[in-house]
Amino acid sequence: MEKVEIGDCTLYLGDCLEILPTLSKVDAVVTDPPYGINAARDRNSQKWGWKDYAASGWDKARPAKETIMAVVDAGKHSVVWGGNYFTDALAPSDKWFVWDKCQSEFSLADCELAWCSFPGAIRRISYPRSKALQDGKEHATQKPIEVMQWCIERLPKGCMSILDPFMGSGTTGVACVKLGRKFIGIEIEPKYFDIACKRIEKACQQPDLFVPPPSKMKQEKLL
Repeated sequence: MEKVEIGDCTLYLGDCLEILPTLSKVDAVVTDPPYGINAARDRNSQKWGWKDYAASGWDKARPAKETIMAVVDAGKHSVVWGGNYFTDALAPSDKWFVWDKCQSEFSLADCELAWCSFPGAIRRISYPRSKALQDGKEHATQKPIEVMQWCIERLPKGCMSILDPFMGSGTTGVACVKLGRKFIGIEIEPKYFDIACKRIEKACQQPDLFVPPPSKMKQEKLL
C-alpha cells in the first residue's frame, strides 16, 4: 500500500475495502465503480489502446453488494455513477444525475446515470462524447472533467471533502482541485494510480484563479 499527498489531495494505492476503515467519514463520496459489463471486451476499440484492460479481466464482474454499501457509507452523501447496475445495493432514490452524450443509437449508451443518496429532482448535463476526448483518454471508461465538476457542484451545501474509492485515472480528483475541494482517492491498479497522480499534480500546477496553490507532493509506503 502506498500513500501520496498532493496539495489537498490524498491518494492511496491499494484495495478500498482495506483502506476505507482507516479513514474518517467524508462529506461526500463521488465514484464510478466498474459496472460488471465487460467494458474491455474484444471489440474494434481494442485497437485504440485498451488491450491491457482486456487481458487483466477488468470489469468482468462488478464489485460485491457489500463493497458498494461500504463505499456509500463512507460519506455523509454519495453519488454512484452506474447506479442502475447496483440497484440491489442502493436504496430507492428520486435524485439521479444524467450525462447525456449527445449521440443517439451509437454502439455505446446514449447516456449514463448516477444514483444520489440525497433527495431532489433529476438533473442532466448534455456533454458530447467527442468533446470529452479533449481531456485525453487515459482510462477505458474515463468520465469528462467537466461532467465531474458539474456533479460535484450539485452536491448538498457544505460538501468540501470528497472521496472516490474507485479513482481510476483521477478525474474526480482533478475536478476537486479545480473547485478547491479536498480529495481522497483510492485505486488498486498501479498503472492507473500513477496516471492519477500525474493528472492531479498537473491540475494543481494550473489552479483556477480563486483556488490557493497546493503544497508539494509527499509520498510514503504504508504497511
